[in-house]
Amino acid sequence: MERIVIVGAGAMGCLFAARLALAGKRVTVVDVDRKRLAAIGLEGIILEDDHGRHHAKVEAQLAAEVAGPVDLLMLFTKGMHSAAAIRSVDHLVATGCPVLTLQNGLGNVECIAEVFPLDRILWGVTDFPADLHDANQVKSHGQGHIFLGDFPKGAGDKAMAIAALLSSAGLDSEADPDVSIAVWEKVAFNAALNALCTVSGLPVGGLDCVAGRRCADAVIDEIAQVANAEGVSVDRARLAAKVDFALANHTSHKPSMLQDRIAGRPTEIESINGAVLNAAGRGAVATPALQILTDLVRLGEKGR
Repeated sequence: MERIVIVGAGAMGCLFAARLALAGKRVTVVDVDRKRLAAIGLEGIILEDDHGRHHAKVEAQLAAEVAGPVDLLMLFTKGMHSAAAIRSVDHLVATGCPVLTLQNGLGNVECIAEVFPLDRILWGVTDFPADLHDANQVKSHGQGHIFLGDFPKGAGDKAMAIAALLSSAGLDSEADPDVSIAVWEKVAFNAALNALCTVSGLPVGGLDCVAGRRCADAVIDEIAQVANAEGVSVDRARLAAKVDFALANHTSHKPSMLQDRIAGRPTEIESINGAVLNAAGRGAVATPALQILTDLVRLGEKGR
């Protein structure tokens, strides 16, 4: 039985933990929220998806309590917590386990590389929707996919094995040697839609109008130029299709950035939009739409 440790018991962490546990894997979730850990340890994770309601039994521990063996370590915290989170489990380096991040934004792999060897780091993206309710209940309606590969590039045996592991748990995955393209396309998607939802207070479907699409298109166009300046050839038509799919199929979904704003928590604006603006500065790429949208989210942060 594979042993999987997931750091970060938010919506995505709980979704992956539940799916993997239901597939017969031994799963441990790690978090700093003792109340959430207590609920998960006592009741497990309750997953509601298109196939019904499921009860997944998983372990729940503080970082210092986790010991080997570990076959896979996954990082699912918010970007601003990545550095502290990966340092909290630095004792697991000795287990020899690979580390996978499917987190939003840029800079997470660099945080991991400060602790784990580069040849054990994998990165990628996922578009599975997940909304956390209470301490240990997660809802995920609609389909998703995972692209993952070696960092900084390639997709060897390790990536293919992990993709197969995730797929066996109903988490449709693919090893992608050009995963940096998928990462930048997800960043563009999130920088536009997540930030627009946060500023407007609307769920994803609320952006399906002339104004919403015009704003999203402007931001995505600029980020595509930034990615190209970074040597990553994103597919603009594929990005448009992803936006269309989200507007049609994830209509009631509230992105995590909007959920954070509603709850009065700090958002991931700096690790998503802010990170792109930093890259734009390096490449001298003009990003007026992205700058204004990012500043609007920042103003909301300051107001709280």
